[in-house]
Amino acid sequence: GHIGLPTLNRGLPDKQFLFVNGRPVRDKLLLGAVRGAYQDFLARNRHPLLALYIELPPREVDVNVHPAKTEVRFRDAGSVRGLIIGALRHALADAGHRTTTTVSDFALGAMRPGTGAGTTHFSSRSSSPTRGLAEDSLRYQAPLESTPAAGPLPGLQAVPSAAAAEALPEDAESYPMGVARAQLHETYIVSQTADGMVIVDQHAAHERLVYETMKQALENGSVARQGLLIPEVVELDEDAAAALVSRAQELAALGLVLESFGPGSVVVRETPALLGEMDIAGLVRDLVGEIAAMGDALSLKERLQDVCSTMACHGSVRAGRRLKPDEMNALLREMEATPHSGQCNHGRPTYVEMRLTDIEKLFGRR
Repeated sequence: GHIGLPTLNRGLPDKQFLFVNGRPVRDKLLLGAVRGAYQDFLARNRHPLLALYIELPPREVDVNVHPAKTEVRFRDAGSVRGLIIGALRHALADAGHRTTTTVSDFALGAMRPGTGAGTTHFSSRSSSPTRGLAEDSLRYQAPLESTPAAGPLPGLQAVPSAAAAEALPEDAESYPMGVARAQLHETYIVSQTADGMVIVDQHAAHERLVYETMKQALENGSVARQGLLIPEVVELDEDAAAALVSRAQELAALGLVLESFGPGSVVVRETPALLGEMDIAGLVRDLVGEIAAMGDALSLKERLQDVCSTMACHGSVRAGRRLKPDEMNALLREMEATPHSGQCNHGRPTYVEMRLTDIEKLFGRR
């Protein structure tokens, strides 16, 4: 089959084409297997794009269970489901940190010359369009004598070339994610690659990295904890506090140790070490929402991706935090080494890549 990267998704599952022995079907088991394979990468209301072709001996499938023959019944449904989930997850793992090219295409399309606001504006102060534009442009220019010699633009933190050179080897630009050159608005990292540039959403990218690290720790059976010097008391309503305390043992397995602290409150004594400093009260309240949504029927282990995703969000580098050059480059190197780092836990892209050839076309060099 052919499957889309998680960052290529839709609000409806109308671009999922499934075939069994050449017959198009809309089978619940197959659609459920697709959701299971992508549940680690997409929000619940988003759906991937794909075409899957399942072939098996005719005796292993009954095609006469629906009048329109759009549903089938497999003799060994568990094996079919496991095969599909395994194949899709294997293909997604092979994609590494890649993100869909449609994101970059959209960004480039938004920057096409002549499409920006104000490109057809003429000043009413002059009958000459050229002179009117020239007069308008003066409002956005500081006098030359008052312009700092090398001052940064508002919201832009440039990375000194010397600092970048010290942090990375000479062939650094051969790295897929390139070398960090600037940070925009304390939210986006701009890096230079061998043949273009990459813009990274630092919070979305780090959230994914923390999430993958937490999953690996859980698979290894140990999540390192850090004890709080001063335990934090979180005020909740009585029902929410009781629901949270009832899951205390399961939360402890995830590295979050808490207990009841009177009616309507809990005290947090330990947190997962990999989350570092964070808003503990905000995390606890978000976990209350997750537990309420899943109900009593499901254990946290069965909804592990949702709980870990919530924790990872609170333990990530936040938007609005200024990063040092070595921190930015460390994030880029970790993205290269981490599967699925091309999308955040909700299926949104963590970075946009632009080729130098495309950038040159924007300026008429090609």
